[in-house]
Amino acid sequence: MHKFGGSSLADAERIRRAIAIVGEEAPVIVVVSAMRGVTDALLSCLETAAAGTDGWREMLAELAERHRRAATALLAREEARTALLRRLDDSFAALAQVLSTCAMLRAAHEAFADYVSGLGEVWSASLFHAAWSERFADAAMLDARQVLVAEPAEGGASVDWAESARRFAAWREREPSPRVVATGFIAADRRGRALTLGRNGSDYSAAIFAALADARECLIWTDTDGVLSADPQLVPEAVSLPALSYEEACELAYFGAKVLHPRTLAPAMAKGFPVVIRNSFRPEHPGSRISADAPRGPGPVRGLSLSRGLSLLELTGTGMIGVPGTAERLFGALHRAGISVVMISQGSSEHSICCLVRAEQAARAKAAVDQAFALELARGEVQAVRVTEGIAALTAVGEGMAGTPGVAARLFASIAQAGVNVRAIAQGSSERSISVAVAETEAARALRAAHAAFWLSPTTISVGVVGAGQVGRAFIAQLLAAAPRLRERAGLDLRLRAVANSRRMWLDPRGVEVSDWAERLRDGCACDLEALAAHVRAEHLPHALIVDCTASEEPPQRYASWLRQGIHVVTANKLAGAGPWSRLEAIRAAARQAGTAFRYEATVGAGLPVIQTLRDLIDSGDQLIAIEGLLSGTLAWLFSAYDGQRPFSALLREAQRLGYTEPDPREDLSGRDVARKLVILAREAGLRLSPEEVAVESLVPAALASLPLEVFLARLEELDPLLAARRRAASSQGRVLRYLARLDAERGQAEVKLAELSADHPAARASGSDNLVRFITRRYREQPLIVQGPGAGPEVTAAGVFADVLRIAQSLGARL
Repeated sequence: MHKFGGSSLADAERIRRAIAIVGEEAPVIVVVSAMRGVTDALLSCLETAAAGTDGWREMLAELAERHRRAATALLAREEARTALLRRLDDSFAALAQVLSTCAMLRAAHEAFADYVSGLGEVWSASLFHAAWSERFADAAMLDARQVLVAEPAEGGASVDWAESARRFAAWREREPSPRVVATGFIAADRRGRALTLGRNGSDYSAAIFAALADARECLIWTDTDGVLSADPQLVPEAVSLPALSYEEACELAYFGAKVLHPRTLAPAMAKGFPVVIRNSFRPEHPGSRISADAPRGPGPVRGLSLSRGLSLLELTGTGMIGVPGTAERLFGALHRAGISVVMISQGSSEHSICCLVRAEQAARAKAAVDQAFALELARGEVQAVRVTEGIAALTAVGEGMAGTPGVAARLFASIAQAGVNVRAIAQGSSERSISVAVAETEAARALRAAHAAFWLSPTTISVGVVGAGQVGRAFIAQLLAAAPRLRERAGLDLRLRAVANSRRMWLDPRGVEVSDWAERLRDGCACDLEALAAHVRAEHLPHALIVDCTASEEPPQRYASWLRQGIHVVTANKLAGAGPWSRLEAIRAAARQAGTAFRYEATVGAGLPVIQTLRDLIDSGDQLIAIEGLLSGTLAWLFSAYDGQRPFSALLREAQRLGYTEPDPREDLSGRDVARKLVILAREAGLRLSPEEVAVESLVPAALASLPLEVFLARLEELDPLLAARRRAASSQGRVLRYLARLDAERGQAEVKLAELSADHPAARASGSDNLVRFITRRYREQPLIVQGPGAGPEVTAAGVFADVLRIAQSLGARL
């Protein structure tokens, strides 16, 4: 049994391809849909005619011409081509008479709709049969209305299996051909009146004929590589599922998997034949095999589906608690109103029952429930019947979910991390599926997050970078270099989608890896951080992250807002952690409330794990006594190299050339930068310290402090006499100069100053741009815990930023 969908039969070339796929196989039955778009066009003709306008004539002429072109292109023999064109012309003429009648009556009876909408399959089957007959003279065509008997019923036509089997057997006796093409989608009632099996019902037709013919399998040819793990339009990384059980396929089809009609599997399950979904555009692909003996997948979840266009109907009231029959009355009312219920959820307290219904039926559903519970509403025993519009149902499906702990936890955690709220939950006792109701505007994000959480696709993070200076450029280079490896080995897709400097920004809709981002930034638009955040927080991507590589006040002012919007923040900017206490508290509160991450390891010690080490000590119950060390890689490098051989001013110019200093070196020399780092550490330890409370020794003479930058740089030599004298004084006592930061946690006192240290002091032995931090705690009092390593330069600072990004990615499900 083969079934070809409309996309596989859209024109003459595709019909030839379908015939080639069937090849020499026999005995075989081929079920066909209408050519792509024809059913919709036929219904539009009927609707236009019923409105009393003449527009249907032009539409019908276009349909006729399309089928005539296909017939002419398909058939080589003149006689066969003429005969087919005559049959098509007769059919279109008969349809024109029907539409003329509808136009005169300004109405279209339901029987007309069933007759008209099924003609596309008749024409498609005629084209296929005529072309097939040129290769195989014994090919036969079966109009399904001759043998399939059904009656209208809730949820679609109900097949009369006994009568259909009798008629099919009789037809086979008259037409014993080994090759049959049959119309999909259509059937007839016992009186011979045409009816349809529902939209996309050709799949169901194929399964029905497969059951009637005792087919060994049913192949459904579409334009996708089988059943996918999710909708590829929403999750481009969706993968083809090689095998599914009947039950898994039923769940996915019911909750929105478009590749399969939900009722298709009933005949297959009854007869036990497999259904195989394959791609007619890639016939070499094996597709998806649906059967009773499908092996379990590698993980608990096989796939996810999304059903849109729903509304949440909720019945609440204290008068419902312990009252038998409440659910029966609710769903009885909906049944009598002809409302289809998609999902049901009830709290164990019996205080509320909610269900999902189709959006177009929501108003009717509410009216029916209001009427059914009118007395209870009047008495106050039922408080409300509420409808929430704009809902989608996300469903995770998999045989492996049964008996596997933690599946629901992983699903809910992934959705929460994507910043999506769950409105209702439903799970069957079979544990084969879990469904959640979410806002339709957030559904795509929830789907992508869940898809990645079960390792069906990479964990995708939309990344924006604010600050394109030395650290920003180094970070972007590291990200782009690591991206392919992270995607392949860790299942992590970091998409650089936005870059901004103080003047301009570049937004990329796709997030592709681009080495020419700097050129694109120069050609970008004016910088607007709110627009950048909105772009990074794309609804179709599950996670968003902004990296701040600036030293500006503006980005930290927006951190709380970004975090509340569901955007994770990683920063190398010290002004957030050392700025106003109220702002830091607002940032932390926003992160807690939204479940987003705020990480700032690179603000102290560049790429060294200084903050993480302090956090681990405190979280594990240790008590901080003091912190001491070198917190400026710039000043560490300057004073470790300052041995009297070269003037301090010459060393400062070299440090600037190496990228060790801030753009204005006075930020380093003033001690303000070190003070901010010490404040960040103090606040991490729970102290409410401000930069103004730190005793700071500045190395910038007052006469140079307020000069324009270019003037200050021209007068650097004025620093040399004082520092040379300090160095000689220290050296005469066997000591060295180091710019030292110290926090006395017990007294809440902090200072940064140029200190004279003995040669055996750990900070005296540090070399180059190393940062060195000594943690003196209750556990590490006698031998303090030391973190030491390079603390200056854009590369190591960018590495610290990148490490924070990867920690967030790991918390979101990346396999790092």
